[in-house]
Amino acid sequence: MKISIVQPDTVWESKQKNFKRLEHLIDRLDTDTQIIILPEMFSTGFSMNARALSESPGGETSEWMTHIAVKRKAGICGSYIVSHDGLYYNRWVFISPEKQLWYYDKRHLFSPAGENDFFNPGNSRITFKFRDVKIFPSVCYDLRFPVWSRNTDSYDLLINSANWPAARRDVWMTLLRARAMENQCYVAGANRTGVDGNGYIYSGESLIVNPYGNITALAPAESETSISADISKEELLLFRKKFPVLKDVDSFTLNT
Repeated sequence: MKISIVQPDTVWESKQKNFKRLEHLIDRLDTDTQIIILPEMFSTGFSMNARALSESPGGETSEWMTHIAVKRKAGICGSYIVSHDGLYYNRWVFISPEKQLWYYDKRHLFSPAGENDFFNPGNSRITFKFRDVKIFPSVCYDLRFPVWSRNTDSYDLLINSANWPAARRDVWMTLLRARAMENQCYVAGANRTGVDGNGYIYSGESLIVNPYGNITALAPAESETSISADISKEELLLFRKKFPVLKDVDSFTLNT
């Protein structure tokens, strides 16, 4: 399976401009791409203006994602601001070409930026299967909490959609590689580039990591671009069979 990460210079709080910018980048992807991965809050930037920018679960961003999924015959995913039952969520959404939808609400809200003052945390992990690949989604700050993403042989691909500042770029790369090695899975980290409305700088450097912890695709810093890599379920299962780390994991219960 070929997966692709789109790394945009997100326009601050402008959904239509971001849709057009993303479409331009997506149109350049190979036609055999099966999953298109977008960053966190890809339609607005990492804004705390939840009341003004939020939309219903089936709103314009969902409609745009569905259009791309059907047009490209590929799954597409990323997070955006959703209002649901009067609450605001940083919601990660995956839509298939068959218009099937899965979603995950960001669990670990970034308190240093006050995200927890404007959004509600999710309370459950999800895994789902797309084209025989089991996927576990996470959003940005979730990456710092390894217990949340601990694999008990329940997923093959961890996707992290982020707005990760350039000042912590080394942490970004280190944690993505660590999650791949400790969970014996593929990891795809999608980041943005450019400067947001609060003056924070993002270097991009989106990457795809194999279960050995090796980087198989890396987007250039400060570049609006895309990257792609092939992932193999067969090779993953063979690796787990030869080196069965997941059989020795500690049992635990998450209190959400």
